[in-house]
Amino acid sequence: MAHRPLILFLGLESALYAAFLWWDAVFGGRGSNPIKFAGILLCLAFALYLARRGGSPLVPAALALTALADVFLLLLDAHYALGILLFCLVQGLYLLRILRAGGRGLWGLRAAALVLSPLLLARLGLLAPLNLLALFYFTGFFCNALASLGCPGRHMRLFSLGLWLFLCCDLCVGLFHCPELVPPPAQPFVLTGMWLFYLPGQVLITLSCADYAFGGVPCCERK
Repeated sequence: MAHRPLILFLGLESALYAAFLWWDAVFGGRGSNPIKFAGILLCLAFALYLARRGGSPLVPAALALTALADVFLLLLDAHYALGILLFCLVQGLYLLRILRAGGRGLWGLRAAALVLSPLLLARLGLLAPLNLLALFYFTGFFCNALASLGCPGRHMRLFSLGLWLFLCCDLCVGLFHCPELVPPPAQPFVLTGMWLFYLPGQVLITLSCADYAFGGVPCCERK
């Protein structure tokens, strides 16, 4: 009985995932964006439900920021800097979750990335404020994904896998906006890969709370 909400959540997410992949394959364009956004809102709703049952309070907070960022980047296709800043806050919350779960901060790697990012962009001829902000976000995200690999517990393994899928999505987004870095045969996959990875990543991050909610170990993330 307790697992019925989980089964319903997975069933609805699977239906939304199939629906927008079908739409993109048949019609293309932005027509599937409301379906994609509905998948993120469903993740947020289920994460809130899990938090009320003892799950991580950080995940619904991060998903709320994710949904808000998607309003700008997905639905409005505007205010890109604000959308990226919101995603930086998302990664800040996920870093806090990693630290509370016993993971490392990888502060040296983060500092090196912060110093080297402008040099890399200048080398590629892409040095611009928005690109610098995006690379700052991406390097912090990459460090989070690496740090999550050292966190113990089944729920954190789900969280780590979700982060890596999410990271693959953002890598595709970055390459989509820098087509000169992508060989022509790979460009169709870059376009498809954004949402191919994104929603499964968000679902796994949401499900990383379910151990707590359905009788797993006590939540250590309420410190």
